[in-house]
Amino acid sequence: MDEIDQKWMKTAIQQAKMALELDEVPIGCVITYNNQIIARSHNQVERLNDPTAHAEMIAITSATEAVGSKYLNKCNIYITMEPCFMCAGAIHWSRFRKVVFAAADPKKGFTKYKPSVLLDKVEIIGGVLEEEARLLINRFFLRKR
Repeated sequence: MDEIDQKWMKTAIQQAKMALELDEVPIGCVITYNNQIIARSHNQVERLNDPTAHAEMIAITSATEAVGSKYLNKCNIYITMEPCFMCAGAIHWSRFRKVVFAAADPKKGFTKYKPSVLLDKVEIIGGVLEEEARLLINRFFLRKR
């Protein structure tokens, strides 16, 4: 497992912890360019009353502003959970270089839907710090039950 990927995933997990504190589904996201963070976010669906306010969507908007382009083809995105189909679509259109996620999402994750077609030109790495990210998700849903 790449040390750089672990480093940025730890930062994404910090974002997920912020979401957990705000009673949001604890998913965090970090976007890097030239090995520097240019955007970070966490889920804000409840706070913004917006079903599209996923961590990835918010971070992508910030990153495009930071680089001054709709294309993020020199950027990497780190997400604590496998992106849903909506977020994977945004990742596709943004043209990321690499997608790194921690925990798989067998119910709503994009890999359920032919990922080779959706993200065919993107390096995809899953399972980076999966256990830590999964624990946050489990903690959130245990509190809800």
